[in-house]
Amino acid sequence: MDYTLLVLMLKDLVILPFQEVKLELKDEISKKIVKIGSKKYQNRLLIVSPINNQNEPSIDDLPNVGVVAVIKNNIELSNGNLRLTLRGEKRVRILAYESFSSDIIDAHLTDIDLPKLESNGEDVLRAKLLKTLNDYINSSPSISNSIVRTVSENDDIGFITDAITSFLPLNTSKKLEYMQEINSEKRALSLIKDIKLEIKYLKLEEQINNRVQVRLTEEQEEYYLKEKLKEIEDILGVKEEEKIVIKDYYEKLDTLNLNEKTHNKLFNEIKKLEITSPNSPEHSVIRSYLEWTLNLPWNNQTKENLKSKTILNSLNKSHYGLNDIKERIIDYINVKNINPDLSSPIICLVGPPGVGKTTISSSIAKALNREFYKISVGGLNDSTELIGSRRTYLGALPGKIIQGLRKCNSNNPVILIDEIDKMVKDYKGDPASTLLDILDSTQNKTFVDNYIEEPFDLSNVLFILTANNISDIPYTLYDRLEIIELSSYSVFEKVDIAKKYLLPRIYKEFKMSKKLIMKDSTLMYLINNYTKEAGVRNLYRTLRKLVTKVITDKKNSLTISEKDLQIYLKDNEIIKENPQITECGVVNALAYTTYGGVVLRVECALYEGDEKTLITGSLGDVLKESINVAISYIKEKNYLPLTEFKNKTIHLHLLDGAQKKEGPSCGVAITTAILSKMLNQVIDNNIAFTGEITLKGSILRVGGLKEKIIAAYNNNIKKVYIPLSNKNDLNEIPKEILNKLEIILVDNYHKIYNDLFKK
Repeated sequence: MDYTLLVLMLKDLVILPFQEVKLELKDEISKKIVKIGSKKYQNRLLIVSPINNQNEPSIDDLPNVGVVAVIKNNIELSNGNLRLTLRGEKRVRILAYESFSSDIIDAHLTDIDLPKLESNGEDVLRAKLLKTLNDYINSSPSISNSIVRTVSENDDIGFITDAITSFLPLNTSKKLEYMQEINSEKRALSLIKDIKLEIKYLKLEEQINNRVQVRLTEEQEEYYLKEKLKEIEDILGVKEEEKIVIKDYYEKLDTLNLNEKTHNKLFNEIKKLEITSPNSPEHSVIRSYLEWTLNLPWNNQTKENLKSKTILNSLNKSHYGLNDIKERIIDYINVKNINPDLSSPIICLVGPPGVGKTTISSSIAKALNREFYKISVGGLNDSTELIGSRRTYLGALPGKIIQGLRKCNSNNPVILIDEIDKMVKDYKGDPASTLLDILDSTQNKTFVDNYIEEPFDLSNVLFILTANNISDIPYTLYDRLEIIELSSYSVFEKVDIAKKYLLPRIYKEFKMSKKLIMKDSTLMYLINNYTKEAGVRNLYRTLRKLVTKVITDKKNSLTISEKDLQIYLKDNEIIKENPQITECGVVNALAYTTYGGVVLRVECALYEGDEKTLITGSLGDVLKESINVAISYIKEKNYLPLTEFKNKTIHLHLLDGAQKKEGPSCGVAITTAILSKMLNQVIDNNIAFTGEITLKGSILRVGGLKEKIIAAYNNNIKKVYIPLSNKNDLNEIPKEILNKLEIILVDNYHKIYNDLFKK
């Protein structure tokens, strides 16, 4: 009977009748063939292998005998590949190949009438074949005898020959010959011959072992192993370069001062590499592991600078201010001079972007004469990024910590772990808990990377962490960290930074021999009108743009005035929105964000309706509670008759509405806004508030006072009410700013009420 099937070409693989094979298909043409075969050809395909194994075979290279295979299972994997299970059904003769489409071939087939053997002759041939197979299996104890049970239960000589062919370790071309041979008697005779040849190979291997064994004595076991390895290498043709590499590994291992367990583990890995064929996939896995492990800085340590004066001078040259972190490093160095075995502190720098957290870390490494490596963990949710993956995984590598140590080639670098407040915890892992094992000095002496699998001492590493928002630092880490807050720069500090650090850096970058001539007032004008930030990152960009404009200007005048700034930087000027307060129910509140201090407007509206409170402005739960506390306080103190609240809806809104607002420092401003609206009194635009209020009117301490005061100064606020408990924080604020502001310390809201409403 003639019929048609689609052709699936398999290189380096031959499927025989009754043989079941699992494989993965990557190319789209093969996947398309399987799809069409499943739908239109009752899950059947014609499997052929190109003659001579051509890279790009044509129809002329395809055989005239193939195997019809049944698609038992096909699964589309996540990587796009198609996992397929095929079972050979029968041999067929191929009458002709034709193009099914531009990329697909189909074949016209006919069933083969297999010649029948005489029953006696078939029984004799079957018995001889099974005996030869038993001899082969008995020649090697490592070969499974499961095939004997399979073939002995079947009388069909065709089935037996195909089952044995699929079992034997024959090459592709040999199996192709068996697939194309339709005469089962000829296949059986060829199999008997090939099996006997395999038996000879097994005996030859045994003879090699025996010859080597004869040369040796009991005291020469090591010599025996080397001689046997030499014989194997000669047979396999191991290259001389490979022997040199293995020798280098042994020499490298001898130079490392490792504990006995780690030394033995690496020694065994080298021995395993020595006896593994270079063509084996395991060879590259072992070699990659040894390359990583033997080249780690197990004993390499950079000699650090322990002169505190030199370190302080170096840090002062590179960074303005940041006195807290500089003092902490100097304290560490002074104590380490007394106790060289002192564990390194785990410092966490918290502050707005652009205040110098990353750059001061790099400068600390340079001042200490240590190597520096940065790891960014912002958005990190996979713990294996830090501690590596198992060697058994495809493409496995050590984690970022081990990678950093190898790049530094030192076991005492400064490692910066950036943006720890932006790590993510999900089903892939908890990076914060993983970091705890890395940072904690009681645990990191025996840090084990999943890839390296041996303990590595991290106690000599100086870890510095950074974060923008202290409240977002994972709780599991917070208790172990030495928090140092880096606050915003005032406009006066920015002027000094621009003159001493930013402009000289730009001159050096542009190779300028002459410098710009600018008064401090001009720099201050530039800072106030063209930058709006807590740090100095945008200030550097603006100065760089100014210098670029100046040196490309034909006039080439180096004296810069405020008018020149308006010409050169006209498109960069910040439009400041600071409308005057003309209505009651509006007050200024000072807030602290991850980007520095800001002035927020608190608005209150009052109208007839249900006795309820509306809250808008993207407020967090803490701020919502502050509003309820403020209303209850006003009612309890009888600042207004309770009848004023009856059938009235109070609507409170914090600008701007799109920005998320958290934190308990707006209670005073909220209380003032409600009273202003209900008492119909306008609050002066030059007044701002910060502080949280209790039900009894006490005003509680707040954080980020320096940033808030700087924000008030930058927005032309003249009077600021702050909690009395924040009095000591005023020492951190530049005197130039304090002299421009009237700071009023209060411990109870009643004083504010008397100042603003009881006149």
